[in-house]
Amino acid sequence: MKTQYYTSSSLDGFLATEDDSLEWLFPLADIEQTSYPSFIQGVGAIAMGSATYEWIMRNAKAVSEQTGSAWPYAQPTWVFTSRKLATVAGANVHFVEGDVKAAHQQMLMAAGGRNVWVMGGGDLAGQFHDADLLDEIIVQIGSVTLGQGKPLFPRRVLSPRLSLESVAQVGTGFAELTYRVSKTR
Repeated sequence: MKTQYYTSSSLDGFLATEDDSLEWLFPLADIEQTSYPSFIQGVGAIAMGSATYEWIMRNAKAVSEQTGSAWPYAQPTWVFTSRKLATVAGANVHFVEGDVKAAHQQMLMAAGGRNVWVMGGGDLAGQFHDADLLDEIIVQIGSVTLGQGKPLFPRRVLSPRLSLESVAQVGTGFAELTYRVSKTR
């Protein structure tokens, strides 16, 4: 069982534009041709930042057209937020705030031996890293630059904490990098 930060980034290190748009991402590859289908099968629980959750809510119609549901995840999801957010009918969503450690224990139990996906954003993944809970970073680097936006991982992580485990080409739009994160303890 791993806690994994699985995400996509522009070549210059941004997850989304400054207004949280992901439109740059979709033309780069068909999701079925990426590692996502096999990755999601191993996920038992999800950690999500409030901006990611709000993006799903704002794009519920498009999400529903693609997945058949306004909420695309069967896994229990913990949304880290400090404000009240709307809920999605039928979704197994837990709103939490504060330190990620307590929620991480709940996620591990709910995951039932499967992986925990730190979905986003970059700061939330950084909090899992800071708490020494992150085991792996899987990032698909897209063949675009955004110039500015929401950073991939707003932390300074110096070697040897990250060890490159694999590199894979995904179509002509992505390079997928997988890093093992060494524990500090």
